[in-house]
Amino acid sequence: MQGTSRASLAAADERWEPVVAAAGPDALTMAGELFALVDALDSSGSLRRVLSAPSAEAAVKTAVVERLLERADPRTVTAVQDLVASRWSRERDLAEATDRLAVDAALGAAEAGGELDTVDEELFTIQRALAGQRELRRMLHDAAVPGEVRAALIDTLLGERGTATTRLLTRRAAAAPRGRRFVARLGDVADLIAERRNRRVATVTVAAPLDGAQRRRLSGLLTRTLGREVQLNVIVDPAVVGGLRVQSGADVIDATVLARIADARRRLAG
Repeated sequence: MQGTSRASLAAADERWEPVVAAAGPDALTMAGELFALVDALDSSGSLRRVLSAPSAEAAVKTAVVERLLERADPRTVTAVQDLVASRWSRERDLAEATDRLAVDAALGAAEAGGELDTVDEELFTIQRALAGQRELRRMLHDAAVPGEVRAALIDTLLGERGTATTRLLTRRAAAAPRGRRFVARLGDVADLIAERRNRRVATVTVAAPLDGAQRRRLSGLLTRTLGREVQLNVIVDPAVVGGLRVQSGADVIDATVLARIADARRRLAG
């Protein structure tokens, strides 16, 4: 998302946040309503065109939103009317923005219930559990597998575990990945959790567990490098051989032995 759309999303998100905070746990219901609208937008090109076109009359957009969300929470309706009144560079950006507000609402509900840290831990645990499940990861990304089947796979994986927010967000990541792989979608949510804490998530892959002192030194180094407090998620993978790999958002620092060998091979080949 770029330019006009990015500015519209930032403005809508700023107006949405106090609404979510005031809603408390009810924000989870609002998240579900917004996700339902995302599905409607994704499945109907004509709906996307009507609601995202700058030339469409405001009264028409308002009427369409009210008809689509006639049983929704009034706060959800107001948020969507705000979105469709904004300008979007591309039709699909409206759905992307709606999806973002839905995730924010779900995380706001978790925060209101004192479960934000739990959700973060649960999402990371799921990512780690999938590390050795290649076939399951493939199925969760396979567009030929119906969304409801992919969501059912997550239900099986979680069983009775997980907060309501974790279950909602993981099912959405499986059923409607929006062009992203399942694990990457969970990583995006982790980044939003970090933003809510004014911290940045750094996933560190190492060959052997880090002790407390090593964690503190690495956290301090990354905090200085990235310019904000860092939350470390550590994955132990003997396949890296030595060194470590750090990923924080789009930033990747790869200092593993295998990475250095691969880099040397590329240089020789060149």
